[in-house]
Amino acid sequence: MGKLYIECYNKRIGLKRLSAAVYDTLCQTDDIKVELGFVSAEEIKEYNRTTRGVDKVTDVLSYPSLDGILGKVLKVKDYPHDLDDGKIFLGSIILCSEKIREQAKEIGHSQQQETQYLIVHGLMHLFGYDHMTDEDKKLMREKEKIALAKLGITQ
Repeated sequence: MGKLYIECYNKRIGLKRLSAAVYDTLCQTDDIKVELGFVSAEEIKEYNRTTRGVDKVTDVLSYPSLDGILGKVLKVKDYPHDLDDGKIFLGSIILCSEKIREQAKEIGHSQQQETQYLIVHGLMHLFGYDHMTDEDKKLMREKEKIALAKLGITQ
């Protein structure tokens, strides 16, 4: 049995339980790798502007490397050109530290809980989930709630 490796390149945070919760929720079996980074409001605004054409600060951006994978169990043998150290490279997630603090305070929960939610949300995007239609949003939120419940977080 494989696992989901989340490589955080500029902050030390524990992600073992979170990655296992998402991996199990989505019934994955092979090794998968994701990169994660934290940036300032100014930096995420620039990423958002240059990659999405939206000139504003946001909390999380996801950059999937694979298309058409919604609901699929990913197998290393099916993605020989998308491997990083023998793991399927799923993409990148960028989080805005300032938005995390701001939103945690607004909602009334910890920064850790807000960070966990946003990472789960970003991972769902990398796995092909979206919230462009009500039907898509319902499916994505359902998967997020299952993964978050495994972490003891209810919304």
